[in-house]
Amino acid sequence: MKPYSRILGTGSYLPARIVTNKDLEEIVDTTDEWIFERTGIRQRHMVAEGESCSDLAVAAAQAALAAAEVEPGEIDLIVLATTTPDQIFPSTACIIQPRLGIQGVPAFDVQAVCTGFVYALSIADKFVRTGSAKRALVIGADTMSRLLDWQDRSTCVLFADGAGAVVLGASEEPGIISTHISADGAYKDLLQVPKGVGGGQTDADPYLEMRGNEVFRMAVNTLGRIVDETLEANGLDKSAIDWLVPHQANIRIIQATARKLDLPMEQVVVTVGEHGNTSAASIPLALDTAIRDGRIKRGETLIMEAFGGGFTWGSALVRY
Repeated sequence: MKPYSRILGTGSYLPARIVTNKDLEEIVDTTDEWIFERTGIRQRHMVAEGESCSDLAVAAAQAALAAAEVEPGEIDLIVLATTTPDQIFPSTACIIQPRLGIQGVPAFDVQAVCTGFVYALSIADKFVRTGSAKRALVIGADTMSRLLDWQDRSTCVLFADGAGAVVLGASEEPGIISTHISADGAYKDLLQVPKGVGGGQTDADPYLEMRGNEVFRMAVNTLGRIVDETLEANGLDKSAIDWLVPHQANIRIIQATARKLDLPMEQVVVTVGEHGNTSAASIPLALDTAIRDGRIKRGETLIMEAFGGGFTWGSALVRY
């Protein structure tokens, strides 16, 4: 019988520097009330000078390995989701590999922006299910603050930095029940950083651009649809879901998805107020937070879902 993959342990890391809405009032034309009412964000963590995406990823990975009680030498796959790699190449997964004491196993990055962790989890799950890996390290890490135009009040208040990780292991019992990932590049202009090597623009300011209202509408509609698709694919009713662990972009999007599932907000993991939008890191950060504070318990069923630039979107149905 082919194995399933199961989450053995989780970990996360947030940079020490905290930037509050009041702090942002000093540098851009905005207010604490305006930000909180529209997004639910009160504060966010941002990297210090010299602190890299790989630094965050290593710390989160080490915490996940410790929680899983898995030695680095037992890991045979590293998949790291990020939009903000340390370098153009090698991959940030390769950069962290020797720092973690892991040798000779596949290590690569996945770029799906805010949906990156769900993509990475889906890939690692396939490796484990096919027997190509027994222990996989899946990380979401981003330093989104380095892509922000601090004169653009519609975007600079939203994004932040952090990392989260899970260790997957082969299991006879379902853990990752199913994953569902999709993309539609026709909408790429609505949320993008329009700079890159192909345009010879590596020295240009790599600022994030977003058409917020259009992104919001697409996110709400798409996430509602993928929740239905995930339940239908597994023959489940909404009542089977114990927890929603959503991408932490905006409290209004999270609330809309919770309504779709008929879940009270008490069964939704919400960290956007303290973390902001950490892109690929946001789901594993939220998951680790809720596991460590005792809310999410072994045997419970979760839906993780995300929507990001591309557009990309995805979900994972998980029995923890």
